[in-house]
Amino acid sequence: MSGPTFQRKTYYYVFGALIALTVLTVGISFLDLGQWHIAAGLTIAVCKAGFVILFFMHLLHSRPLTWLILGTGLFWLAILLALTLSDYVTRHLGAY
Repeated sequence: MSGPTFQRKTYYYVFGALIALTVLTVGISFLDLGQWHIAAGLTIAVCKAGFVILFFMHLLHSRPLTWLILGTGLFWLAILLALTLSDYVTRHLGAY
């Protein structure tokens, strides 16, 4: 597979960003954010996953079919999360 690749410097910058986000995750874990604790952790995790997918898995320079497969997987994940959340939110309705 010979396609456009990144320069070595780009990999170092992305690795540095991943390390910085990991340090930020650890730092946030010591803060009392209340109900925003999970949202902050998940936001950082999504950013780290995006870096890994785009740069280390070379999705940034891949074919449109690969992007379609990624979008399909994310859509399926959204469906599963929506169904799980709808079940969780409506649990108390039948308890009366």
